[in-house]
Amino acid sequence: MARNLPVSVLFSWPPALAGLAYLVAYVAIDWLSYISPITPIGVTPWNPATGLSFALVLLLGRDYIPWLFIAPLIVNAFVLGLPLPPAVHVLGAAVVGAGYGAATAFLTMPSLGFDRTLSTKRSLMMLIAVAAVSTGVVAVVYVGLLAAFGLVAAADVTVTTAQLWIGDMIGVTVLTPFLLIGFTRRRMLVPSLELGALVIVLALTLAAVFGLSDTFRVKQFYLFFLPVMWMAVRFGLEGVTAGLVLTQVGLMAAMQYAGVQDSEVTAYQALMIVLALTGLTIGAVVNEQLRTQAQLRQNQEALERAARLDTMGAFAAVLAHEINQPLTAISNYTRLTKMAVEKQPPDNEAARQAAGHAVAQVDRAAEVVRRLRDLIQLGHNEMVPQSAAELIREAVSHCRFEMQANHVALETRLARNLPLVVCDGLQIQQALINLIRNAAESIKGGGRPDGRILVEADTSELGRVIVTVRDNGPGFDPVILERALTPFTTTKREGLGLGLALARSTAEAHGGQLLIESTGGGAAVSFTLPTSIENDQRMLK
Repeated sequence: MARNLPVSVLFSWPPALAGLAYLVAYVAIDWLSYISPITPIGVTPWNPATGLSFALVLLLGRDYIPWLFIAPLIVNAFVLGLPLPPAVHVLGAAVVGAGYGAATAFLTMPSLGFDRTLSTKRSLMMLIAVAAVSTGVVAVVYVGLLAAFGLVAAADVTVTTAQLWIGDMIGVTVLTPFLLIGFTRRRMLVPSLELGALVIVLALTLAAVFGLSDTFRVKQFYLFFLPVMWMAVRFGLEGVTAGLVLTQVGLMAAMQYAGVQDSEVTAYQALMIVLALTGLTIGAVVNEQLRTQAQLRQNQEALERAARLDTMGAFAAVLAHEINQPLTAISNYTRLTKMAVEKQPPDNEAARQAAGHAVAQVDRAAEVVRRLRDLIQLGHNEMVPQSAAELIREAVSHCRFEMQANHVALETRLARNLPLVVCDGLQIQQALINLIRNAAESIKGGGRPDGRILVEADTSELGRVIVTVRDNGPGFDPVILERALTPFTTTKREGLGLGLALARSTAEAHGGQLLIESTGGGAAVSFTLPTSIENDQRMLK
């Protein structure tokens, strides 16, 4: 466990000190929750101390299992002073310690893969399942022990077992996740107005349930779902665990204050366990969704980097082609300059002209290198007004050499007087290059000898610039047409299926969308770009 997590403080303590701290906390929690007990056996409807026992072993390890035997023995025999025979105290503590020790030992098995940070829904469901089984077994054996000593009537065994089982189950489902998350998170909930409002709503709900009508009090319990679900949806598992603890504490206090009859306790127990399980499930789903979104963002960034590197392969061919011409010219002009200078007398005018042409070719080579640097350089979006025609021409120029090598005609058809577009030029050029290369590969795969790609740009009815890449290839496969914009969807043997997905993300990042068309005569992919006029109108509004 990382050193900067709260649980690292517990690991720094001597084991005996950590065990004594658990014992003190167990005594305090069990004493505070000793509400509506079934005398003289001491079974209560709320047993948060059981949740503390689970958290102790799951956080600190199996070496602390012996404390699970000691704590219930000390509490029942000395703190609460239950009038039970010594044998019942010892055997009862053995039942509780063995049952929950076995449950926590099972959860901490390396082969099981239980995550004590509850970062996965699987681990949370595993905790709930093991808790349900272990608390049920402990309840059956413990109440059976009491019945064997004549402390529970045969007619009351079922009800007492159910009450003990649900009470322990509530303790695990409410307190254990709260403690696990609290000790394995670098940062818990940040105080905010929304959190304050939720606490107020929870207090008002308690007042409404226990202050309006005694007759429909149990039915009004469902009002608690509102603040708990709110916490689960807005703050995930971290928020809902705190909300459940507050709800249980408030519920116990309110029931004690309102004088709820013992016959109603089981109903409140059942409702509380349903509330806890529902809240935890929603919180886990929300956390999983947030993790998925974060992973998707990371994947998207990785895909963008991969796309830039993939584009470098095509641009490298363009670079070799374009830079070879100025280098050859520089070499020729330099020879001419040398020959003009070595003449007798020197031909200064010819040398001057040749040197001037050489300088111009050096500048041209530098411009080619600059374009390569700009294309592969990773940076922030630079949304600035730019010429749509120039962006398209430059992107097309990057692809011409490859198109010529594949015997594919690459043409442009740009409307006159296109307005300036507000975009990140590098991203738009990258999207165009991907679309052009996809079209060329489609034509090549279809075996067409007269391959043709047309890049069009015009103004749409909404005043945006719409850019379209058309080809006369075989078009999209109907089987994957509906999934063509999904990453890693491809029919090419060596393709990654990233081109269209990256183009779509680029279009959406610029407030537009990517549209695809497929007919027997080819395919067309288009996207829209916002104009500077549109941007100015939006700012005026």
